[in-house]
Amino acid sequence: MRAEDAVAPESVPDNSRVSEAGAGWECRTRGSFQELMPERVSGFSWRHPVVLWRSRNDVIAKLFGDPSNGIRRRCVAALAERGTRAGFTMHRRDESFSFLLLGDTGEGDRSQYAVVPPALQVGADTDFMVIASDVIYPSGEAADYPEKFFRPYKDYPGPIYAVPGNHDWYDGLRGFLRVFCDLDMECEPDPWRGPLGAVARLLWRRPGPVDEKALAAARERYRGAPGQRAVQPGPYWMIDTPALRIVGIDTGITGGLDRDQGAWLREVSAGPKPKLLITGKPLYVDDSLRPGRIEGGGTVDAIVKDPAHNYVAAIGGDIHNYQRYPVRVGDRTVQYLVSGGGGAFMHATHTIPRVRVTGEADFRCYPLRGDSLSRYSKLYGRVLRLPKLFELTPQEATEVIRYRLGIEPGRGYGGEDPSPSSGGEGMPAGPKTAAPSLPARSAEGVPSRRARFVAALLGVPRGERRRPGMARLPVRKVPQRFRSEMADWDRPPFFKSFLRVDVTGAELRIRCYAATGCGDQELRPPCEDEVTVPLR
Repeated sequence: MRAEDAVAPESVPDNSRVSEAGAGWECRTRGSFQELMPERVSGFSWRHPVVLWRSRNDVIAKLFGDPSNGIRRRCVAALAERGTRAGFTMHRRDESFSFLLLGDTGEGDRSQYAVVPPALQVGADTDFMVIASDVIYPSGEAADYPEKFFRPYKDYPGPIYAVPGNHDWYDGLRGFLRVFCDLDMECEPDPWRGPLGAVARLLWRRPGPVDEKALAAARERYRGAPGQRAVQPGPYWMIDTPALRIVGIDTGITGGLDRDQGAWLREVSAGPKPKLLITGKPLYVDDSLRPGRIEGGGTVDAIVKDPAHNYVAAIGGDIHNYQRYPVRVGDRTVQYLVSGGGGAFMHATHTIPRVRVTGEADFRCYPLRGDSLSRYSKLYGRVLRLPKLFELTPQEATEVIRYRLGIEPGRGYGGEDPSPSSGGEGMPAGPKTAAPSLPARSAEGVPSRRARFVAALLGVPRGERRRPGMARLPVRKVPQRFRSEMADWDRPPFFKSFLRVDVTGAELRIRCYAATGCGDQELRPPCEDEVTVPLR
C-alpha cells in the first residue's frame, strides 16, 4: 500500500498549518519510538566539551583551509583502482519508484529515534532510502555506526545510500567510506602551508580506529537481509533511471567540490533527461544563495541552473529544518529544498527574514516560524530559569512573527484561516491582517511588550522596520557548534521531518512529513508540504 492510500481523504491528519494539535503541541499518547531505543543510550550533548573538541576539524578547516578535496581525490582514486562502477553510476530499470530522504540523522538519541516510526509508516513500500548529510555525529567515526546507523534503521527493508556531511568528514571520511563504499582507507590531508601550518597539523583530528568485527556483527544483526545490503560506488554517485537521474555530491567540510568531482558533475549533468540533485549543503537556505564553489572555477548552482542540464530540483541537508524555494530560472521553475530534520537538533526558522528570493507567498518552511519561536523561548526560559519572562505560547509567538516580519503566518487564530494553498509561511501582511482575539496584543493589534522583547532577543528579523543596535541572544549569528547546545531537547514536539519522493514517467512528487514524537502522529504523520514537478 502506498502512502497516499494509507489515509482516507476525509481523514487526512491535521498539520501545523491547521492547528496547534497538528503541530504536536498537544501530545495525547506516548511515542512508540521510545521502545525502539536501546536500554542505555550513551550520553550525547552539544553542551559537553568533549563533543565540541571531537568536532574541531570544522574550525581548523575554516581557519587554515579545507583539506577535503585532497583527501577525497586520493580515496576516489583508490575506489577507481579497486574497480568501482563506471562513472560512479547505479542503474535502475524501473520508470516508477519511490524513496525516503532523511537529512542529518545521527545523534543516536530520542530526536533521531522519533523519526523512525513515522518514516517507516510512510515509506514502508519505498525502494530505497537516502541520507543527505551527517550520517554520524559528532565526528563520523566507524565506532558509532552500530548504534547510530545500523540499529535505528534495522526495520527499513530497502538499501540505504548517503552523501556525506561536514561531520562525517571530521573522521577524514574513513567511517563513511568503510560502511557505504566498503573501503577502509585512512587518507592524510595535504600539508598546510604557511607559518601556521604546523598548528593546523597538530590540532587536526585523526580518524578513529575501525573495528571490523563490530561493524560486521552490527550489519548482520540489524541490516543483514539481502534486500538491505548495498555498496555505493563512492562518496558522490548517480542513480540513473529511465525517467529521472538522481545525482548525489560530496561537499566536504566547507561546501566545495574538488576539480575532479566538478568535472564528473558537469559530465553526468549533460543532456535533456530531468535531474534531481542531492547535496550535503543546500544551495538556497535562510533566504540566501550559497552556490557551492568548484575548485578551478564555477559553482554547483550554475550547473543546476543551466537549462541544458534540465535540473528540476535540488535537495540539501546540513541545516536542521525544512525549507522550500521555487526559483524561476528562465521559463522554468527549479525547486530548491532544505531537508535536514532527520534526527539532529533543530535549527530555528523564526530567524529567517521575509523571503525575497522567491517571494514570501511561495516560500514554505517547517516548523512554522511561530512554532520555532515558541519552542526556543521555552528552551531559553528553562535554561536561564526565567520562564515567566521568556516563554511564549505558540499563539503569542505567531502573532509577534506577524508583527515583526509583516507577513501572514502559516497558521491562523481567532477565526483566521490562511489557506495552505494560498501562501507560504505567510503572505505579506495587508491592512486587514489583524486578529483582534489574540491575547498577546493590545487593542491596536500590537503584540505585548514582553513578546516583542523576547522576539528581538531571540533573533526574529524586523522586516522593513528593523531598528539597528537591538541586542540578540545567540540564535542565528553565532556559529553552529555553539548555538547547537542551546537548540537540543528530548521532549515532544521535536519538529523533525523527512521526505518521501515518488517518481513516475510523467512527474516527480516530493512530500515533507513531520515527526513530532507524539504517539498519535506516528501512525498518521502530518504532511507539511507537497510539490509535484512535471518531468515531460
